[in-house]
Amino acid sequence: MPEANGHYSTCIEHNGILYISGQLPFEPTTRTLPVGIKMQTDQVLKNIESILSAAGSNKNKVIQVRLYLSDINNWDTVNQIYSLFFGDHKPVRCVVPVTTLHFGALIEVEVTAAQ
Repeated sequence: MPEANGHYSTCIEHNGILYISGQLPFEPTTRTLPVGIKMQTDQVLKNIESILSAAGSNKNKVIQVRLYLSDINNWDTVNQIYSLFFGDHKPVRCVVPVTTLHFGALIEVEVTAAQ
């Protein structure tokens, strides 16, 4: 489980439900941001999958996803990668356009899942 960089938890379990804080698309070993929305979306979903696994869950147990996008024009690309990642599983979802994200990230993802 990656360490949180601020005064928050990466993931908290409560009554069998996992609450995962908003995750940015940093590559875990180098702590660098991939270039472009495709690579950032792929990386952030891999990071979420890794957190779910560390907490004893998986992507098929995701209940809700919130996607924060710094450019809503990236939505089609994000949706394609997201659809491939989740396959037939369709968690409830909210897409929130924002003006900027920390460190210049193009996407941030927050997840609620069953353990």
